[in-house]
Amino acid sequence: MSEPSFQDDVLTELGDDRLTEIAGLLGTDTNGARDTVATTVGAMTGDLQQKADADDDDGNEVRQAFAEVTQAPLEGVATLGGGLGGMLSGGMMAGVLAKVSKPVANAVSKKTGIPAPTVARVIELLIPVLLAVFAKRAASGKGGGAGAPTAAGGESPIPSPGAVPGAAGAAPAGPAGAAPAGGGSLGDLLGQILGGGKK
Repeated sequence: MSEPSFQDDVLTELGDDRLTEIAGLLGTDTNGARDTVATTVGAMTGDLQQKADADDDDGNEVRQAFAEVTQAPLEGVATLGGGLGGMLSGGMMAGVLAKVSKPVANAVSKKTGIPAPTVARVIELLIPVLLAVFAKRAASGKGGGAGAPTAAGGESPIPSPGAVPGAAGAAPAGPAGAAPAGGGSLGDLLGQILGGGKK
């Protein structure tokens, strides 16, 4: 069962037209753009995983954003384009991605020699694509994903976005659709959405 990597899914969702747009922005060909996108996506997902593992406010925010992605279908977000339009429709995850974009842009800039503002612009173009890929992976891997993070451990600190705390958060999903991925912990969910490997 060879699954495509997260970077492969992002490149597929990005499509040739947007990859060509990124190549123009970077002043390179599509292969150079593909490499930069893969490097940038790898850095972003690594940063997200690291933040999700942290036991602080940033970690809570990232975990809640992933919980939201599994519950809200974001199909077609990639058609909205970068910038504010994509950010507004992406909910909490768009905000989390925007927060990690500056440090990621700086890290990718140091690694590739591409100016950080240019990498930041590439990230702006990638955010709606990342949102779409997160949603598709969550939906395909969790059978729709509704309620999965809350129901997975029963004790999850992640409230269901939009739900009243203590309300029927985990009950409707129950064992039937809650945790099909071995164990069903949030770490399993993040691994499923982000993919197991870095490349």
